[in-house]
Amino acid sequence: MSSEVKRYSREQMAARVAQDIAEGAYVNLGIGLPTKVANYLPPEREVFLHSENGLLGMGPAPAEGEEDEDLINAGKQPVTLLTGGAYFHHSDSFAMMRGGHLDICVLGAFQVSSEGDLANWHTGAPDAIPAVGGAMDLAIGAKQVFVMMEHQTKGGESKIVGKCTYPVTGIACVNRIYTDLAVLDVTPRGLVVREMADGLDFDQLQTVTAAPLLRA
Repeated sequence: MSSEVKRYSREQMAARVAQDIAEGAYVNLGIGLPTKVANYLPPEREVFLHSENGLLGMGPAPAEGEEDEDLINAGKQPVTLLTGGAYFHHSDSFAMMRGGHLDICVLGAFQVSSEGDLANWHTGAPDAIPAVGGAMDLAIGAKQVFVMMEHQTKGGESKIVGKCTYPVTGIACVNRIYTDLAVLDVTPRGLVVREMADGLDFDQLQTVTAAPLLRA
């Protein structure tokens, strides 16, 4: 990969995902990297952020020193609650997820296949503690699933693959993938490249992606 390629930072990735969240959408932001998206939603755009531990109407992260230890998201990170926000029982929260009431969920991933299969809860490592949490409910229950992740592992392996080799969270559930190198849509034809990082061309992207890519 050329040093001239300007990979998207995590903040730029979050801002890019936020662009695709429409006015009035009900959205769940998964644990980890996706939580950053809340900080880039335009204040004039009404978006209802849901957390599986029982919150609706979350705002951005609180300013330093203004954290409330009783106001956290599913990843136990401090959050804010917008005017009109609500608390409710965990079971009601999962009913929202499973009942198809969320427009979008944004999830991290270990792998996404060319057909939109998602693996984001377990690498199969013998010392790992399997904990799928609400990911499987979100992956199947949300109307659209966005994945936000680095394009490659720390070892340089592609996270976008022909077939998932890790335990799968959901089958054919991913609609769009946002990485530090590109934005890709999962379509019936395959993975379509919508955007690429500055300095990156299609052939370079294909070289570091372990699944066939299509030009937009």
